[in-house]
Amino acid sequence: TGTIEGGVLKGDLIVRGGGDPTINTREGRAAARLDEWAAALRAAGIQQIEGAVIGDDQHFDDEGIGAGWAWDYLQFGYAAPVGALQFNENLATLRVTPGLEAGAPATIALTAGSGLRTMTRVSTAAAGVPPAIDYRRRLDQPVLEVSGTIAAGSAPLERTVAVVNPTIFFAQSLKDGLVARGIAINGEAADLDDIAGSLAATAERRTIVETKSPSLREVGTVLMKVSQNLYAETLVKAIGASRGGLGTFEGGLTGVRGALATWAVPGDGYVIADGSGLSRYNYLAASTVIAVLERKYKDDGHRDAFVATLPIAGKDGSLATRMQRTRAAGNAVAKTGSISNVRSLSGYVRTRDGEMLVFSI
Repeated sequence: TGTIEGGVLKGDLIVRGGGDPTINTREGRAAARLDEWAAALRAAGIQQIEGAVIGDDQHFDDEGIGAGWAWDYLQFGYAAPVGALQFNENLATLRVTPGLEAGAPATIALTAGSGLRTMTRVSTAAAGVPPAIDYRRRLDQPVLEVSGTIAAGSAPLERTVAVVNPTIFFAQSLKDGLVARGIAINGEAADLDDIAGSLAATAERRTIVETKSPSLREVGTVLMKVSQNLYAETLVKAIGASRGGLGTFEGGLTGVRGALATWAVPGDGYVIADGSGLSRYNYLAASTVIAVLERKYKDDGHRDAFVATLPIAGKDGSLATRMQRTRAAGNAVAKTGSISNVRSLSGYVRTRDGEMLVFSI
């Protein structure tokens, strides 16, 4: 928004998200997108931004976490909140650096834009002592409590931490990335929701650059091979948004139920509470999984793309170290499902006489 005068944007830079979860470190995609956007700004005659970098996340609702997610794992990367703007899989980096000598306090650093303040009780242990770092989110305020020990003279230790507001994190990461690429920015990083009614929310916008996500085949491969929860949550909301209006879990679930009904999957064979399976409110009969897997295998238009997303036993993804040196290795392709005290596995395996079997355990 605003005019461009002498290389200066006399207004705000707005980034509008459609839910793409792939702007991250995988295959250097985030760095490539930042390079692309900085080049587009320069091509538009912008060397400096007088206003703010504002994230517009109106494509999805603001319900970042799923129903039934537990409070005691919300700090971990596998429980990162979903949003229409997503950078680095909505993960900040917590860096713990030891003091100069045993007994000295350690230094804590957290990626800008995480939305968390740190409260640290980490001390420096004697050289050679194994690190013991724990961190947890406070329930009453956005505070990350970090405790434990790290040995003197050891290298800094890094952990990933789920951010509080994906939109703020994206805007801050975009700002920092553009500044690092020579685009000066005077204003702050902001969420459009926090400045509604301002000029930024109502002013006419001119598009400088648009970036599309990779194909569903590529997104699905990462989702399934590494069991990426954020990608799964994103796709449910994308299904909801594709039906018109705001991308919500409820809208996506309506689409999922409609598809399963056309596949003759009984409605009493599943209860879906989130996109990833992280919630213990989910219930899924093995017969439901079998029905879906059979349907996909008999679908000539989608079978190969779907099967290619599944981890291969003993070879890659979440099955890389499982079923090695068995007849399943390199043969079975299957999706894992794991939370505390629960282990499931569903997919395809070929018998010695060439028959393809579907299984769900």
